[in-house]
Amino acid sequence: MPAPTEWRRDMKTIGLIGGMSFESSAVYYRQVNEAVRARLGGLTSAEVLMHSVNFAEIVALQKAGRWDLAAKRLGDVATGLEKAGADCVLICTNTMHLVADEVQARIDVPLINIIDETAHALKAGGAKRPLLLATRYTMEQPFYAERMKRHGIEIMVPDAEGRTVTHDVIFEELCAGRVLDASRGKLNAIIEQAKAEGADSVILGCTEICLILDPAELQLPGYDSTTIHAEAAVTFALEGKRDIRAA
Repeated sequence: MPAPTEWRRDMKTIGLIGGMSFESSAVYYRQVNEAVRARLGGLTSAEVLMHSVNFAEIVALQKAGRWDLAAKRLGDVATGLEKAGADCVLICTNTMHLVADEVQARIDVPLINIIDETAHALKAGGAKRPLLLATRYTMEQPFYAERMKRHGIEIMVPDAEGRTVTHDVIFEELCAGRVLDASRGKLNAIIEQAKAEGADSVILGCTEICLILDPAELQLPGYDSTTIHAEAAVTFALEGKRDIRAA
């Protein structure tokens, strides 16, 4: 067994902005550490710093449309993580990537963008017309679709009723730790309709949706943004070969 001084010191520290919600932040923490252990073996774990924000504060800003204040709040958190030693930062939610560019502008280390990483996975899997299941903000605000277009991907979203159902399942149930079979059925019905309309894949585009839907059990190939994001962070931490901001 190596002496303590012989352990690898080139593993980068991952900074997580969590708490949005803490249900998915727990998934991030577990998946990041499991991915490091899978690659390095033994009892290895990740070098992680997490700042978990009060989600109620963020939700209030979302509802009020005060994305400027949300950007400042997350930017402050990101700078704190950088000062504490983080070599990269992840915003552990798809919706708050609406302010990702503003947060990146506040720090010198890379912000690993969940939309870019999901796009890379979609392209690697040959997906061309994915259905996006996410919060209303992510499905209806232009930031997500426009960033996907940079990668040549045109997303589909559910109809108005489907968007309401998906948003409510996320905020009223999953963020509160409630996973209901009836809601799983509703989401699968939305996927079935999208498949009939030409969708070739599904993006689990909210970091809580993996709590209710298993990508391996869907009617279409599924892409879990939470897992994709966590794996990208570990790749950066262990290899650091790809310029995350070049996407």
